[in-house]
Amino acid sequence: MSGIRSKNTKPEIILRQGLHAAGFRFRLHDKALPGKPDIVFPRYRAAIMAQGCFWHGHDCHLFKMPETRPEFWRVKIERNRQSDARTRAALAQAGWRLAEVWECALKGKTRLPHDEVINTCTQWLRSDVATLEIRGK
Repeated sequence: MSGIRSKNTKPEIILRQGLHAAGFRFRLHDKALPGKPDIVFPRYRAAIMAQGCFWHGHDCHLFKMPETRPEFWRVKIERNRQSDARTRAALAQAGWRLAEVWECALKGKTRLPHDEVINTCTQWLRSDVATLEIRGK
């Protein structure tokens, strides 16, 4: 597990490159915000989190509960889900908008075209919509 990254994951880099190419400028992992969102857009008071389907227990083909030590993993993944809920609530209370882009939207058999994901994010950033969730097909 020590080789698992929490920053600069492939889905996060795909989002950053696409949004930068679209003209958006952002901060990374802002420690001043709850949950240290992956990509922060202070100008739009918005943040994007690239969520790993396994680590956050997403209901998709990329998540499968491990057969070894299932109780350990159940507790760990549930704790991650609770932390995500607290982060969403804290960001909303602080007046920030939040988009969650799930790993299955960017890889695997249910992935969407990367341009489509980037376009959805750019439209959301320019809107007044409070939340966005992008998941695979």
